[in-house]
Amino acid sequence: MTKDVLLKISGMQFTADNEESSEPEPVEIIAPGEYYFKNGKHYIVYDEFMEGFDSATRNVLKLQDDSLEITKRGTSNVHMVFEKDKKNMTCYTTPFGSMMMGIDARSISIEESEQEICAQIEYALDVNYEHMADCTIHLSVQSKEQRNFSIN
Repeated sequence: MTKDVLLKISGMQFTADNEESSEPEPVEIIAPGEYYFKNGKHYIVYDEFMEGFDSATRNVLKLQDDSLEITKRGTSNVHMVFEKDKKNMTCYTTPFGSMMMGIDARSISIEESEQEICAQIEYALDVNYEHMADCTIHLSVQSKEQRNFSIN
């Protein structure tokens, strides 16, 4: 894997509402980033911009065999830990206020090759100690020159 990468994070968020009309909400981010491997862990660093704000949020993803950590610093601040069969609590600070988040990862799958790292995480999300949604994250990190996913 080269240092310069493209990162695609996508998923579906399923709300906890029992309404039949409640549809899953797709979420997708594609961003350039930097990749490095250190002490048996994959690191991906990228910046994210929120609409209406001038400054970026620096994101650091740390992947290893059975876990994913996401650290955000900037407009929003949080350290989220996804570990299979373990519930992790964190405080998510945004410009609109703070909330307690619970992340209960049900499954984590990570595949890696020379040119790509793919991960899929299924988890339950609690906000302020109430179940909010069941979510799935698909993560793909590819060398810039190897980019296979489409940018819509």
